[in-house]
Amino acid sequence: MAANDRATAPGRAGQSAGAEGLMRASLSAVAPGTALRDGLERVLRGNTGGLIVLGMDRSVEALCTGGFVLDVDFSATRLRELCKLDGALILDRDISKIVRAGVQLVPDASIETEETGTRHRTAQRVSIQTGFPVVSVSQSMRLIALYVDGQRRVLEDSAAILSRANQALATLERYKLRLDEVAGTLSALEIEDLVTVRDVTAVAQRLEMVRRIATEIAEYVVELGTDGRLLSLQLDELIAGVEPERELVARDYVPQAAGSGRRARTVAEALTELDRLTHTELLELATVARALGYSGSPETLDSAVSPRGFRLLAKVPRLPGTIIERLVEHFGGLQKLLAASVDDLQAVEGVGEARARSVREGLSRLAESSILERYV
Repeated sequence: MAANDRATAPGRAGQSAGAEGLMRASLSAVAPGTALRDGLERVLRGNTGGLIVLGMDRSVEALCTGGFVLDVDFSATRLRELCKLDGALILDRDISKIVRAGVQLVPDASIETEETGTRHRTAQRVSIQTGFPVVSVSQSMRLIALYVDGQRRVLEDSAAILSRANQALATLERYKLRLDEVAGTLSALEIEDLVTVRDVTAVAQRLEMVRRIATEIAEYVVELGTDGRLLSLQLDELIAGVEPERELVARDYVPQAAGSGRRARTVAEALTELDRLTHTELLELATVARALGYSGSPETLDSAVSPRGFRLLAKVPRLPGTIIERLVEHFGGLQKLLAASVDDLQAVEGVGEARARSVREGLSRLAESSILERYV
């Protein structure tokens, strides 16, 4: 990989995205195809150990004793040669320079660590104390470990990661197929005004499952680096439209009025509640219904609900979001939209005759295709 195409190691300034984002960015920095990963594998093949801090500031400098200042351009071969020395290497945040080499790191010994080896204990403590990722190459165990804010991640061979990723991708394909089925059923029920809370929660449940599997595969893509390009293309194709569909379902069905005098849940709050559900909770339709703002009782699951129309209107070609908002606000529900004439549609601000005909024809075609798919 060329020097100007290297990944950047995150430091303190990049921690605003949280621990998960920091780990993902760090994995990207050491992914296959990067110059850093090439250097680490050279160290491993050379049967020598190594300790590399991916970032330099005053907090790191305060832990350094001995060694010498280099400030030379980074390369995989230089990393390999300098790891033959006793001591750690310090790189800059951009992984473009080797700042120091042969240094002894003396982190705070009171920082708790579960590691036993000296190199790994030091790596974990330095990552916690400085906030920078630290890589430890074990000579005896022949593995590369990445420490980010105290968390440990062993860097595996691409073949092992790709095998798990392909299994996850096959699972995603099955779940996406089931999602398409329940979403198609929901569309037909919306046209006939026969939707129940159970139907809505089944779609919301499947959307969340697909989204979580996709998130897991996305992490594999990061770990694979350049080896994950084909996997990334497959993932993008499978989950296209899932996130917008999730929001549209919430906008259509999150109750606008809460019982017992409680404040109605917003769409953003409902989506957050869905995201917070554990994998076990996600399997229960009643729990999913509660996340959306319903009571979740068996009686509630079988109660009828009517969509506002966001989801179906979003399928009408070339219809701007602002016009969709106005149409839903004006008519108040999907059934009134389906019954509206061209003249009725023209009464909405920004909807001229041409757009009114387009909306009318688009809704009619969607209604016909949904009914045909359900019953033919």
